[in-house]
Amino acid sequence: MHTVTVNGAAATPSKIVCVGRNYAAHIRELGNDTPEDMVVFIKPNSAISPVLRSTVDGEALHYEGEIVFVCRGGAFAAVGFGLDLTRRELQSALKQKGLPWERAKAFDGAAVFSEFVPLPAAIETLALQLDVDGRRRQAGGVELMMYRPAAILEQLRKFTTLEDGDLVMTGTPEGVGAIHKGERFDGRILAGGKVLVSASWVAQ
Repeated sequence: MHTVTVNGAAATPSKIVCVGRNYAAHIRELGNDTPEDMVVFIKPNSAISPVLRSTVDGEALHYEGEIVFVCRGGAFAAVGFGLDLTRRELQSALKQKGLPWERAKAFDGAAVFSEFVPLPAAIETLALQLDVDGRRRQAGGVELMMYRPAAILEQLRKFTTLEDGDLVMTGTPEGVGAIHKGERFDGRILAGGKVLVSASWVAQ
């Protein structure tokens, strides 16, 4: 089983629960419809990887920077930065056929994470930034979310048990794109404009 680092110790998520289409500008950039209800999908523990891959089976992966929470006692207890990796071409093909798209989102290595740190009191001020080769690609935060953390937690509790260590990815702002081998990704989570945690990866 794969682990993440929470407050300096290893934690083993049973699953990664992902919220999709949670930023209006991202919905527009992909040409998707705005959903009537919160979109949720799940990545398995095997999706967690310390390595940022640029391709799978010859297809370029796309990055999506996200604010990610760790659950404890059925609530959000820690926060970190994550990259949700997508096989966009495969996802589009599966969606057009009306088929599930786990193959494009839940493959081995489909998520990389920073360390996780205690959740600040001012959760509504949380934001993310993602730079690729020193250029800002994504920026956004709770104030732009269609479903904010409390609403996400309320909806998830209605249909699934959030076990200790489980991760909740809260969606991505606009600015997603393809990953190219050798690019450096620098992601960070801020609270009230101050950096809480950051991480860097070079795409393999």
